[in-house]
Amino acid sequence: MTTMDGPTHGDLPTPRSQAAMAPADAVLWDIEADPLLRSTIVGVALLDRAPNWDRLCARMERVSRLIPRLRERVVDGPLGLVPPRWVADDDFDLVYHLRRARCPDPGDVRAVLDLAQPIAMAGFDRCRPLWEFTLVEGLADGSAALIQKIHHSLTDGIGGVELALLILDDRADTPEPVMPPLPRVRPPSTAVEMAVRATGDGIATALDVVRGLPDFARAAVPNLGELVPSVGRLLRPVAAPASPLMRGRSLTRRLNVFEVPLDGLRAAGKSAGGTANDAYLAAVIGGLSRYHAHHAVAVETLRVTMPVNIRSDADEVAGNRFTPARFAVPADIDDPADRMRAMGRRAREGRDEPANEFTDVLAGALGVLPRPVTIAVLGGMLRNIDLVCTNVAGIPQRSWLVGAEVQRWFAFAPTSGSALAVALMSFVGVACIGVITDSAAIPDPEVLTRFLEEEFAAVLAVGSAAD
Repeated sequence: MTTMDGPTHGDLPTPRSQAAMAPADAVLWDIEADPLLRSTIVGVALLDRAPNWDRLCARMERVSRLIPRLRERVVDGPLGLVPPRWVADDDFDLVYHLRRARCPDPGDVRAVLDLAQPIAMAGFDRCRPLWEFTLVEGLADGSAALIQKIHHSLTDGIGGVELALLILDDRADTPEPVMPPLPRVRPPSTAVEMAVRATGDGIATALDVVRGLPDFARAAVPNLGELVPSVGRLLRPVAAPASPLMRGRSLTRRLNVFEVPLDGLRAAGKSAGGTANDAYLAAVIGGLSRYHAHHAVAVETLRVTMPVNIRSDADEVAGNRFTPARFAVPADIDDPADRMRAMGRRAREGRDEPANEFTDVLAGALGVLPRPVTIAVLGGMLRNIDLVCTNVAGIPQRSWLVGAEVQRWFAFAPTSGSALAVALMSFVGVACIGVITDSAAIPDPEVLTRFLEEEFAAVLAVGSAAD
């Protein structure tokens, strides 16, 4: 949450202009050469009223100074052979990144989502910093919404929550915080200096990979029989979707939302000897199973990518600290309690894969390969996954955006080549569920959303019966 105190000039970080992208961030940037693998994160916050526009502009200006990455763009390395770099955007213009729009009729949440859909589908201007916020005013009941769009190479889901906490207040009447000075930046480099620095980055990245090899070897030698197959499972290409129904892929996306009580998910998971995440995944898979049955298509197994947070308190807001667990789950278990137990086992097996400990080393190794090779490897891993399913611990207390109270906060994860992505973001005791679907795989997203809601209700009923 914001405070009255801003850093003094001496507190500002060392100039970060022209810093090499971290390997995990660079991979998320590089794979966008295949538009199906765009890694765009979208959020929709529902507000009880429209915040004061001038104060909102001042707030975002302040946050962009506190997080210099919000004022930086990406420059690719020569020929794609060295890591991309973050450089200060000399033409940074808050007016481009922070916009306002009127909500179309009928002025409800569906209309807001219809506005958000083309925003989610459009690629970023790769010559500018990688974020765009749109304030939507004029909903029928006097409320408003804030659509947030951030490139995944800038931050991950948990980092996005930390960024939100910098933007929000913990009470309605919080005085406007002190405006910090502009972040210091290095003077522009000449072309020769850029080439030399880029070459140095390439060498440094390669050395980082080499330095990581002893740790990898120490783990591999005594556990060779487990680690090598685990690396194979992590990098193994997927030839085709497991779903016989959701097989098409396109650039068209549709957004839907609903909500369930977070305590209900916890009670359901506990009743089956597991966690709220087990209940969440069981409800999603149950809804997809019913969707297949609705179309008279049998499905036995679905492939899931579920990001696992590895962020520590020492990590910065900017940057990615997660590992993508990939695993198959049974999709033909009718009983919700049995399904929760099965989901829990499979999710824990995916999370505990030995190779997950070395995600940074593997990302670094991919980063030193030519870009077409990196795209081919990651495209083979991701393009035919059936769904992305993510669970983010969000904002636990009432919050205000320069005087407007936040009512709900929905997140939409990148589909990353899959048929759909389902994201749970907790907000003050509510599990806000955001569903983004590829229309070539799921042409009737409202039907799917109805089945998901019904299966969440069935899972919650298991917890209620156990009380």
